[in-house]
Amino acid sequence: MRQVQFDNPGEPSVLHVADAPVPQPMTGQVLIKVAAAGVNGPDLFQRQGIYPPPPEASPILGLEVAGEIVAVAENETRWQVGDYVCALVPGGGYSEYVLTWAGHCLPLPQGWSMTEAAALPETLFTVWGNLFMRGGLKRGETVLLHGGSGGIGSTAIMLAKAFGCRVIATSGTEEKRDYCLALGADAAFDYHNGAFVEPALAFTEGRGVDVVLDITGGKTINADLKVLALDGRLLSIATREGRMAEVDVALLMFKRILWTGSTLRPQSVAAKAEIAAQLRQMVWPLLERGQLKPTLHKILPLEQAAAAHQLLESGMHMGKVVLTL
Repeated sequence: MRQVQFDNPGEPSVLHVADAPVPQPMTGQVLIKVAAAGVNGPDLFQRQGIYPPPPEASPILGLEVAGEIVAVAENETRWQVGDYVCALVPGGGYSEYVLTWAGHCLPLPQGWSMTEAAALPETLFTVWGNLFMRGGLKRGETVLLHGGSGGIGSTAIMLAKAFGCRVIATSGTEEKRDYCLALGADAAFDYHNGAFVEPALAFTEGRGVDVVLDITGGKTINADLKVLALDGRLLSIATREGRMAEVDVALLMFKRILWTGSTLRPQSVAAKAEIAAQLRQMVWPLLERGQLKPTLHKILPLEQAAAAHQLLESGMHMGKVVLTL
């Protein structure tokens, strides 16, 4: 099979297509013939050498795919050969075939293309697992989402709105802020140097927001603390502006803020299966009714994986980037 590999970490140009043997499923696994694979921030960080895969995971890039199940482990009854699925995968998505756990697969939503469905798993697992499971976001609450025009942010806007929340998005340009508003955000502000704090507080009439989903880290953390309401929740899921932050601990204490964080890939097979189960129950009906649809910014063939990485690193995308096979 063909797959995208790199010999040493570096710029997007290190990516190249090579041949590799087709893997075979072990207990609890299925083999998927990949039709499309999503491109995500963790792929870029792994290629750069700053986000190595867990020891048991494939070293090949790619964390989400859509395709057809072509082999099933013995005694696995949840899926059959010929089923069309989208799936979270433990690496290896930039390949013609990929292994994943049966519990991490979800049925192709009715009426969806493979390309659209490939943009779902990593993003939805991340958003649902953090905003709703860890962060406890509830109907009627207000959430502030950084990077609202990206894959995570755009999905979070639509999902939070679908569950009856008020949404404030931040983004770096007026064009991207308009895009966030078009997706359903109630307000969109500039994130540079904490510029979102005053307008977000004004928007909430001084109360602050209930939840912040932060992908930036660094000096943004203190601004997040300022904009959170009493008993607010801060969810850190990436550190694009730095891993270190000077935090006003007194502010965190006075507001009784709960600050938590997570990364998806190292979580246990069982933990990710639980997210999948909740998505199938709570989110899949919305997808099949057309209430939630990802925005695809660019679709590229597998051979142009380097161009896909360059696009994400440029920050010029609005929505998801997907590779097709």
